[in-house]
Formats: sequence, structure tokens, C-alpha cells
Amino acid sequence: VYSLDGLLVFGLLLVCTCAYLRKVPRLRTWLLSERRGVWGVCHKAAVIGTRLHVAVSVSCLLMAFYILVGK
Repeated sequence: VYSLDGLLVFGLLLVCTCAYLRKVPRLRTWLLSERRGVWGVCHKAAVIGTRLHVAVSVSCLLMAFYILVGK
């Protein structure tokens, strides 16, 4: 996370992971029910991931292409 690339990868992975965990019923009530603190960040990332799923997936593909070819 020391560069902009690492920060973007971390953010994309956080959004994708939280959006995936939101689809699992048991984990949704256990992890993503809190809206404050650390779990609140996960809840907000899950909301972003589910509402902007097309933009997040395109961003993941572009970042993967950049890391594999650009670096």
C-alpha cells in the first residue's frame, strides 16, 4: 500500500470481497449488519460493490491488465 497502485488494488479487493460476503446470508447478518467502525467500512464497501458492480468489475480488469502488462 506504499504506492497508488497498491492502494487501488487494496481498495478494489476490499470492495469485491465485501460485496461477495454480502451475498452469503449467514455472513451478511454477522459481519455486515454493523454500520459504524471497522465493520461499517465493510458495509459501505459492500454497498458500493453491489450498486456499482459493472464499474468495479471493469476497474478490476483494467487493474489486472495494468499490473500484468504495464509493470
